[in-house]
Amino acid sequence: MQADAVVLDIDGVLVDVADSYRRAIVESIERVHGDTIEKAAIQSFKDAGGFNNDWELTDAAALYLLARREGLAMDVDEFTDRIAERRAESDDAEEADGLDAAEAVVDDALDPAAAERARADWNPERLREVFQQLYLGAALYADIEGREADLDEDDSAADLSGFIHDEPVLLESETLDALADYEVGVVTGRPADEADIAQRRAGLDLPDERRFTMDDWDEGKPHPRALVTLAERFGAESVVFVGDTLDDVKTAVNAAEEDPDREYVGVGVLTGGLTGEEGRRKYEEAGADAVIDSVNDLPDLLA
Repeated sequence: MQADAVVLDIDGVLVDVADSYRRAIVESIERVHGDTIEKAAIQSFKDAGGFNNDWELTDAAALYLLARREGLAMDVDEFTDRIAERRAESDDAEEADGLDAAEAVVDDALDPAAAERARADWNPERLREVFQQLYLGAALYADIEGREADLDEDDSAADLSGFIHDEPVLLESETLDALADYEVGVVTGRPADEADIAQRRAGLDLPDERRFTMDDWDEGKPHPRALVTLAERFGAESVVFVGDTLDDVKTAVNAAEEDPDREYVGVGVLTGGLTGEEGRRKYEEAGADAVIDSVNDLPDLLA
């Protein structure tokens, strides 16, 4: 596999987020709405697509639970399958977004009064506040968000040390050294401040013009704009994009359609929510050019 440039996702590629972002999703819903989903169910939302933003995934999962209270007769897999179908069928750019599609599924499945009751209990603003406090911890929350955490530190359920500190680095130093032969960039759904933290921990020191974060573009993955823009900045003829979700692979597929004069190669890693043979199959069905066990197998693939 030949490449001039390598672009990396962060979550599930550079760092393991099973006990950070994914834990924050589960526990934020529990604290705000008194019920939650299993951690394993998060992958169903990721596979449905349109959930590059974990705050929006949290909102969608919370809305699903509130709709269940109002009579929604779907398990998580059926609900997320409907989201995927809605996104695939929609010509509306907004409804192709995972959260907007989730709202549309609820509206289709419930009578208007029940859907309105579910929305009346739904609190995305508080979900985001709690998510950030649990993920960042009290000190980083105050620094990044500019206000004090308000979860009760005496409550044993409130771990305000920050889940962000529970992110094992996946990228090995030997791999980082091998990537020095390529133009390297990052495309991530993280906010810029949180991307900075993860990059520093992984030893990846990139200037802003070599990355796209949540703060740099509105569309999010799988829209190809960020990947195509980086390819242009690098002057690359061939770009490998490594990610841990189906939307990451689809980003490379969409970039190839958008920019046919360059080669875009989508590579899935099995260190995120997609694992084993089932994960490999899903990647291949989404159009992955290669599937590797971890980012540390990338140099051999490129060689």
